[in-house]
Amino acid sequence: MPEGHTLHRLANDVWDAFGGRPVQASSPQGRFVDGAALLNGHVLRQTEAHGKHFLADFEGAGWLHIHLGLIGKMDIIAAPVPEPVGQVRLRLRNATSYADLRGATVCEVLTDGEREALIARLGPDPLRDDADPALAWKRIHRSRLPIGQLLMDQEVLSGVGNVYRAEVLFRAKLHPMTHGNLVKKREWQGMWDDLLELMKYGVETGRIDTVADDHTPEAMGRDPRRDDHGGEVYVYRRQGQRCHVCHSVIRTEILAGRNLFWCPKCQRTGLTRKS
Repeated sequence: MPEGHTLHRLANDVWDAFGGRPVQASSPQGRFVDGAALLNGHVLRQTEAHGKHFLADFEGAGWLHIHLGLIGKMDIIAAPVPEPVGQVRLRLRNATSYADLRGATVCEVLTDGEREALIARLGPDPLRDDADPALAWKRIHRSRLPIGQLLMDQEVLSGVGNVYRAEVLFRAKLHPMTHGNLVKKREWQGMWDDLLELMKYGVETGRIDTVADDHTPEAMGRDPRRDDHGGEVYVYRRQGQRCHVCHSVIRTEILAGRNLFWCPKCQRTGLTRKS
């Protein structure tokens, strides 16, 4: 599933292609005909992301809301505009560009009130200037759920997916099964600051790279990692391989339906604390 940096990057790209101008909207697939008709011909006056949700304000028409889900993707391409290929839920176009949306879990038009209700349900997003990490901390330090589960709860913290979850816990030397109420406030603030840095890099590059300079392929004399998320990592999807830091074998386990990844030596912190 695309993580929060992908949606912020998409918001920037859609604005660059269509912002401040009228946009033609259609639904070649036919599943979003009514919504596209509402947006068609209106000026795009704002784009934004809240966690894994993309929102675009069309003047006088409402907010386009997209959640990409597991397989969704929006491609933005320079004109000329060809005939649509495949299951295109939504096509946006103007004289210079077009954007095709496929596979999204959610594609709808919201009123101002519906947008506000959506945002109110979400935890703070590290990539937003208005985000307050104290709101997430309030929920974390009162919970006995594992921190690895809490970081993925979009009502606690918005935009973090499995890659950032695994990597920020490794970098914090915190075991993913540590109860939220055993996490120290300075540890939480450190993870928030780390997420902000890592996710900003993701917006800029489109990659999730989390390893320090000492652990890059060039520094270690190892082959680059090959994975569809596109970046160098410490533990994510590296089960059965050796840790870049201590050489222990990376482990995996399912928690709340998603795979955890961690190093049993580097991430012992938290398990022996008393509540």
